[in-house]
Amino acid sequence: MTFKPTALLAAMLLATSAQAAQFDFGGNIANHNDVIQISFSLASDATDVKVWTDSYLDGVNFDPITAVWSQAGSGWNLVGQNDDNPNIVPGLTKFDSGLSFGSLAAGNYLFTIATYNNWANGTTLAQGFNFDNQAPIPLAIWNQPASTVNMGTRYSVHLSGVDVAAPVPEPETYAMLLAGLGVLGWARRRQAKKA
Repeated sequence: MTFKPTALLAAMLLATSAQAAQFDFGGNIANHNDVIQISFSLASDATDVKVWTDSYLDGVNFDPITAVWSQAGSGWNLVGQNDDNPNIVPGLTKFDSGLSFGSLAAGNYLFTIATYNNWANGTTLAQGFNFDNQAPIPLAIWNQPASTVNMGTRYSVHLSGVDVAAPVPEPETYAMLLAGLGVLGWARRRQAKKA
């Protein structure tokens, strides 16, 4: 797995005045070895940052593992990782997960969401996750450890006390974007020749 800081995050930092806020994201995690990434940043040191998922819903959806990574040069270092923490905010159920920081330094971060037992392999994101080398198994047929088969795929995550947050596109999304831009460029050249 190769991860690079996104230009989107840098542009958002330049275009947005820093103001801590709450961000909410949702989507689907299709396979047992998928890892969702949400980038966030702090313009200055913060004293109350929380990142969590509330999508487990007493067994409706998969059991998540969450982690926070801080940017260090072109890499990412593990700040914290959690499996079950229903105490981040009211309303969470026993397998919901998240982290709360009394203080977090200014900088760029990633919040990752994976299925239980897909722990980080080490203290850097480049080391990957436990299930990276396994063939993808759709959640509908995967018998998740400590849970059941046919778990829902929906994730719902929240970040509070951060300045900017955005989902990190999958590599396939970049490829589709580049292909789309290529088709648009080809169409424009063709129109210019006709004119």
